[in-house]
Amino acid sequence: MLSEMKRAYLLLLSVFFVGSCTHKNPYFNPDKSHHTESGFQNVYKSFDKSLGDLWRWRTERWAKDIRGGEDYSFPLLQPDIEGLNQVSASPRVTWIGHATLLVQWQGKNILTDPHFSERASPVSWAGPKRVVPPAIKVRELPPIDVIIISHDHYDSLDTDSVRQLSLHHPQAKFFVPLGIGRWLVNKGIPEAQVEEMDWWEKRMFKGLTVTATPVQHWGRRSLWNTNENLWAGWAVKGEGFNFFFVGDSGYAPHFKEIGEKLGPFDLAAIPIGAYEPRWFMSFAHMDPGESVRVHQDLRAKRSVAMHWGTFILTDEPLDEPPKELVEHLEKAHLQSGEFFVLKHGETRQL
Repeated sequence: MLSEMKRAYLLLLSVFFVGSCTHKNPYFNPDKSHHTESGFQNVYKSFDKSLGDLWRWRTERWAKDIRGGEDYSFPLLQPDIEGLNQVSASPRVTWIGHATLLVQWQGKNILTDPHFSERASPVSWAGPKRVVPPAIKVRELPPIDVIIISHDHYDSLDTDSVRQLSLHHPQAKFFVPLGIGRWLVNKGIPEAQVEEMDWWEKRMFKGLTVTATPVQHWGRRSLWNTNENLWAGWAVKGEGFNFFFVGDSGYAPHFKEIGEKLGPFDLAAIPIGAYEPRWFMSFAHMDPGESVRVHQDLRAKRSVAMHWGTFILTDEPLDEPPKELVEHLEKAHLQSGEFFVLKHGETRQL
């Protein structure tokens, strides 16, 4: 018999990996290869995993000795909240946790995939639980200008977090892929705060150029809306600084194209975790070696690691990705300062 917790966890995973999209896509454009009549698709590789593959992964996982959150002790630094609320002479980045970063320059404050809740889950009683609390509370953030959301999975799009941000930061604009704008408005976010975009579309906002880009991933928040909402990476360019946020992605040729069209980047935020087992995860999540390739493809001067060390989502130990990253940087003859890892709550001046 499966334990109640395992049953609950399998139900949550089924939300991600089971079901199909059958609605009519209101954004459908037959001239765009990533559009379908019922939703969206990747252009290089389709997700080909079945419910049987899911069961295989979960069965193998239960047979492993996967370390729990209590087995990790990541340092949580106390950010200088007063300092973060002051304009910095040079760009800086603060890792709040998982894929949530605060990027600041010239008085502009950009927040990525905001997640400030205890669980990455549709329910409060089950699902991946934070190993490290958010380094900053929503009410402690400096006035946010731009909030970029990569896709609709629960570790990147959290209902309570976006509602708090809309309440405490009404001046902020949410930049989201197609479909997620409707979702935000349905959750009570004012339409004036939402900017919904397709791949390669650009918008100007407060002196910043925001561009949605292709990445290789997928979307779902329920059993019935597979790939109903688009997924995207984001480039944000202002005077003297060019930033790229990968979001979630498997490795794909997109990144060379992005580097050629929009690079070079002064800073790229690249995921390094949630990659094992590779037979199941490689489509949607890159491993640290591929993360280094993305850093090079984007022509990034520096990159910051994210999407690791906060939620137990896959099979690799939470503390493994940074170690693997160092090995691959050495193989590529790159310095650690070119692709760096922050502690939770740490700020790096660039």
